[in-house]
Amino acid sequence: MAEFCRQYESVELWYDVRPDAQLQLVWLLDYFSSYPETVARLKLRLVDLEMIGLHPGGFQKWRPPAVDVTEKELTTASAAWQAYRAPTPEACFDLLRKDLSALLPLKPVLLDLLEELPLASTGLGATEMRMLELISRGYANVNPLFHLRELRQTRTFNEWERGYLLDGLGLGPTPAVAGLDEELRTIGRDNLRDRHTALLRSRLSLTDFGNAVVAHKEDFSRHNPIDRWWGGTHLTNDHLWRWNPALVAP
Repeated sequence: MAEFCRQYESVELWYDVRPDAQLQLVWLLDYFSSYPETVARLKLRLVDLEMIGLHPGGFQKWRPPAVDVTEKELTTASAAWQAYRAPTPEACFDLLRKDLSALLPLKPVLLDLLEELPLASTGLGATEMRMLELISRGYANVNPLFHLRELRQTRTFNEWERGYLLDGLGLGPTPAVAGLDEELRTIGRDNLRDRHTALLRSRLSLTDFGNAVVAHKEDFSRHNPIDRWWGGTHLTNDHLWRWNPALVAP
């Protein structure tokens, strides 16, 4: 990548405000910090919206402000990337108290990510809880849960990742969600076409247990296995960092 960029007088980085985009940006800046000749060519566009919603023709006239990438941006990015890769979320939480103004979207993104840690009361992250809340309000198919951004509210996971989270909510030993197509138990995660078809066939509702979780009367993690990664943190039932909205150690 660094060698490729050396072929050009200027290289512009366009990364919007979504968590996955900002994580890519801090990873890339951390990488470029070892190549000062390349850094001298970099310009960072200050994008303040989600480019996925921008009309294709909008890019022709839209030119957000551009700034040089300096040591301040590189230092902030490296701190964020190393914190996210750490074996616990503590370093990310500590970053909230630091000056992150070199990369303005970063602090809201860190909050979004931390909110996806299991809640202290329910054992589920923000996206999982929001899906349960929408199902409890009568949304029985996956389209609103995955695609209607104003309804779903959270923005950390893409549509396929939301589908994997829904698997966990509906296919475990004590499901919170009923109505997921049974074929999802056997379809491989990389078989996106068949997963999409099965998800569209699903008609969702909450179990009694799911209603208790939504009411914060039950902890999902006490009845179901937890095994997923949050950055460099491996979340399991025995190693479950939580959010309260402050960091709660296992």
